[in-house]
Amino acid sequence: MPTERFQFTGEGGHQLSAALELPDGEPAAFALFAHCFTCGKDTLAAKRISVALAAKGIAVLRFDFTGLGSSEGDFANSTFSSNVTDLVRAADHLRATRKAPSVLIGHSLGGAAILAAAGHIPEAKAVATIAAPSDPAHVTGLFKEHINNIRAQGEVEVSLAGRPFRIRREFLDDIIEHELMKDVTGLHKALLVMHSPVDDTVGIDNATKIFVSAKHSKSFVSLDHADHLLTAPADALYAADVIAAWASRYIDTAKPAKAMDLPETPRQVVVQETRKSKFNQIISVGPHRLVADEPVAAGGEDAGPGPYDFLLAGLGACTSMTMRLYADRKSLPLDRVTVTLKHSKIYAKDCAECETREGMLDQIERDIAIEGALDAEQRKRLMEIADKCPVHRTLTSEIRIVTKAVE
Repeated sequence: MPTERFQFTGEGGHQLSAALELPDGEPAAFALFAHCFTCGKDTLAAKRISVALAAKGIAVLRFDFTGLGSSEGDFANSTFSSNVTDLVRAADHLRATRKAPSVLIGHSLGGAAILAAAGHIPEAKAVATIAAPSDPAHVTGLFKEHINNIRAQGEVEVSLAGRPFRIRREFLDDIIEHELMKDVTGLHKALLVMHSPVDDTVGIDNATKIFVSAKHSKSFVSLDHADHLLTAPADALYAADVIAAWASRYIDTAKPAKAMDLPETPRQVVVQETRKSKFNQIISVGPHRLVADEPVAAGGEDAGPGPYDFLLAGLGACTSMTMRLYADRKSLPLDRVTVTLKHSKIYAKDCAECETREGMLDQIERDIAIEGALDAEQRKRLMEIADKCPVHRTLTSEIRIVTKAVE
């Protein structure tokens, strides 16, 4: 699934770094995600939830607040109010460039901020909070031993999650002024409160207060055994599944059909040994017959492509077909696509963007040659379309293989 990265202007005039996680087809809805205090848009929970929702047809915009991640500005100049304003500006950007968000999601202090911003985003129909405090001032407990010095000196550097941040008196003054429960009571939007009963950063009593203060329609889901940051992948994916299912009551989350989607009843593939040699196989796909084998160096007779050759061929064919369909639909002067692929094993430590850090990983190198009188923007778009092919999506998503013995 594609990710668009861009910047928009925040409350202080700074450029804020944003990422829009898009589904493979037209989005059924747009969502705005607010991350936790001192976190960033690319924290594991934010990214995993956004990607999982995009897979269900909901595009998700997340961004770094002022002075965090790749955004401009000084974190010390930011306040809870400025974060709320930046969320509204993010919604304005979506409204101007795509479509206003109908779903709002906030994690931790981002949940409090999203509740405060919801009243200023009229198109929003559903609001979901994850481990949110009922009072934004709750966050000051993370540096309570410094509060007196902050008030006396005007600004103090504190350590949060092992990183230094400067907190100013203005931040304290601003955050205690917010009466979040008034925003919750007057929300007039569907609300989903998600919280772990074992959250030792923001206690479960915060969820109770938010839920009790809210008017119907409201729902509560317990994130059993999850920690505050949802560091376990299963917890983040569960949260995304619940949000998508719950939001479908208030928005249309049906994914539009796409020409390259696999058929509902795909043809059966049958692979059977021929016994002509050690590895020789006959593959039947409908009326088609193919031969598979292994190279001589691997103990075969090289009578046909090997299993990984077929895997690469499937990805290459799907890539080329998807690009052709898009080019024809957009009347692009695409003459020919040539896809060259190679499979290898690499050390996990050599992959900076991979979550696995130890052992070996499979790597597929895909080189695409595009022929035709295309300009730079058209070529760039076709390369983006390459990642939308169904086989690519299958290989990069969670796959379930069900094996059973047949008598």
